Amino acid sequence: MSKIYMDHSATTPVDPEVARVMISALTGSFGNPSSIHGYGNEARLAIEKSRKQVAALIGASPEEIVFTSGGTEADNMAIIGAAYAYQNRGRHLITSKIEHHAILDTFKHLERQGFETTYLPVNRLGQVDIETVEQAIRPDTILISIMHANNEIGTVEPVEEIGKLARAKGIVFHTDAVQTVGRIPVDVKLLNVDLLSLSGHKFYGPKGIGALYIRSGIKPAPLLHGGGQERTWRSGTENVPGIVGLGQAAEMALHNMSARSHHLQGLAQMLTSRIFNEIPQAYLTGDPQNRLPGHASFVFLGVEGAAMLIFLDSEGIAVSGGSACTSNSFDPSHVLTALGLTKDAAHSSLRVTLGKDNTYADIERLMSVLPGIIERQRLLWNLM
Repeated sequence: MSKIYMDHSATTPVDPEVARVMISALTGSFGNPSSIHGYGNEARLAIEKSRKQVAALIGASPEEIVFTSGGTEADNMAIIGAAYAYQNRGRHLITSKIEHHAILDTFKHLERQGFETTYLPVNRLGQVDIETVEQAIRPDTILISIMHANNEIGTVEPVEEIGKLARAKGIVFHTDAVQTVGRIPVDVKLLNVDLLSLSGHKFYGPKGIGALYIRSGIKPAPLLHGGGQERTWRSGTENVPGIVGLGQAAEMALHNMSARSHHLQGLAQMLTSRIFNEIPQAYLTGDPQNRLPGHASFVFLGVEGAAMLIFLDSEGIAVSGGSACTSNSFDPSHVLTALGLTKDAAHSSLRVTLGKDNTYADIERLMSVLPGIIERQRLLWNLM
């Protein structure tokens, strides 16, 4: 039985071309980038090439890119670094209720340090309202962090408008763009962001590497101290193979984004239509229009989401019930409950996130087994 992977919001496979350049860096550019000899210079040049590739993907200048170990570290650097750097202006922070835990837990950490956070609600489609943001701003507000798109429901947030408001108020604005960079066009200037987080393994790069965009003039306090690498923003000997892989993935994403997006939209449209036509009491979560390409998330009332995942996995089909980062938790999704769903409905969620290598035959395969799985689960539920 062949396997089908449909969980690309959790992670993506490393593209073969990305793996090739990483192996070359592992075996060839093995020098320490801080060394002044030829080996070090070769590694340093490889890093700077990748910095340009990542910058080009998001419309930034290369000197505004700082490499990190991934999206979580980039989020922590942005939020904690900005809070500490600008706390002389105030100690009030703003975020939303549907952020990734890399954001929410970081704000909780800052609250234990004496900062105060306002958590904004979202509407039933998972969007933050710009008027709600404006009403939450206080004279002592120093930082706003709103994700670019939600990982569980795929809704794209009005980041450009929020950024414009924050810029007018002189408030530092960060966005977690882990789900959008490499998938949809991202331009840091158009989005009006001061800080932006991204992660390589979300767009066919390796795990363990990411980046933080820091707009020129913004100076968050560094979290790591040591050798002064990354212009003192992030000390520690650089992960050269990971950085090279991230750069290659960024370049490929930039060139292939339009074609990939068109392909993914077609697949998601077919899947959504089939589910609505063949499965009763199925509901799409998130914004049906303003969402990530290839992202389809549903609730199937009267079904236990974990059971769906197990049965689909037994058929060789990998999907998820929400965020992969909290898949082992028995608590209902904080994102779905923020939309107003009941705990039972939140527990009946299924997230299908498609990738560049998925096909229409994969959709057919999923739909050949999913309706039967749900029907059997509902029958069992009614017998209990």
